[in-house]
Amino acid sequence: MIPKALRQVVAQLAPGTPLHDGIEFILRARTGALVVMGDSPEVMDLCKGGFKIDAPYLPNSFYELAKMDGAIILSSALDRIMYANVHLFPDPALPTNETGTRHAAAERTARATGKPVIAISSRRNVITIYHSRQKYILRDVGYILDMANQALQTLAKYREVLDKSLFKLTAFEFEDDVTVADVAECVRRWELTRRVGEEVTSYIIELGTEGRLIRMQMQEMVKGRREETENLLRDYMEEGEYKHPEKFLAAMEEWDLDDIMENGIIEKAIRKLGEEGPDTEASPRGYRTLSQLTSRMPEQIVENLIKGFGNLHNIFMASVEELDEVEGIGKSRAVTLHDGLRRIRDQVSS
Repeated sequence: MIPKALRQVVAQLAPGTPLHDGIEFILRARTGALVVMGDSPEVMDLCKGGFKIDAPYLPNSFYELAKMDGAIILSSALDRIMYANVHLFPDPALPTNETGTRHAAAERTARATGKPVIAISSRRNVITIYHSRQKYILRDVGYILDMANQALQTLAKYREVLDKSLFKLTAFEFEDDVTVADVAECVRRWELTRRVGEEVTSYIIELGTEGRLIRMQMQEMVKGRREETENLLRDYMEEGEYKHPEKFLAAMEEWDLDDIMENGIIEKAIRKLGEEGPDTEASPRGYRTLSQLTSRMPEQIVENLIKGFGNLHNIFMASVEELDEVEGIGKSRAVTLHDGLRRIRDQVSS
């Protein structure tokens, strides 16, 4: 998977970009190249020889200049070729794991300047990106497409498990029989689904315009799932370390997989556990279920409902008249809410 620090750089080289077209010419000719993506003062301090171009970037011009032995220096916006046939002299004391002259110079230049550097091997015809202390090798589009499609299939399976967990939780909520473990399982399934989605996103970035269909499929698969998980946490989270669902989900993204899978860790992060541990009973406030019925209802009215009745069970048991008494609801919304909750209850109970 592409490191997050390199995603923007990889996107600038992906199919459909001008730079990708120029690199394709170089790969076909097997000439190799060394390209610095930026002409900052730090870069120019390492340059000797060569000649100034300062002309608009064109794939054909880029390819012709790459036939020379030296490096090409692009503008930071990548829209101009600034210098060609330049010799780079980064500090030889900078560490590198590369043995080839071109790749060692690329890695050291990236470390010294903070600018991305591309090394294209003439012998192996491989594109390597160096940025700061990171390295990434671009792969063949056909191979990435195969991997992306496999990841999509995995994502579909994970989403199915997530949906089943949420469906099961909804049934427990209407039976007033929820445990913290039930809640944590849904949160866990969301995070696993999100991580597979991140892998698909990595492939999409590298595919550029070739990944449009993959992107559409992925977006459809995860549509609305994060928002539902946030509402789920709003239902059950107590005031604690994370306070807000968004903060908790962001923190969980940095957890190791072992922490995600271990029983008790997510549960304790959500709320204090009683003597029963993860089997401690919990009652939803109602945000998640109400969001399925009140997409057009102002947030303040939802808050009024939850403040007035306390939890989903009490809202469900309320009559139309009692719902109508809540500020901002009105008779029409009260009927819609009353009947809608029973419809959801019947769906998960069947």
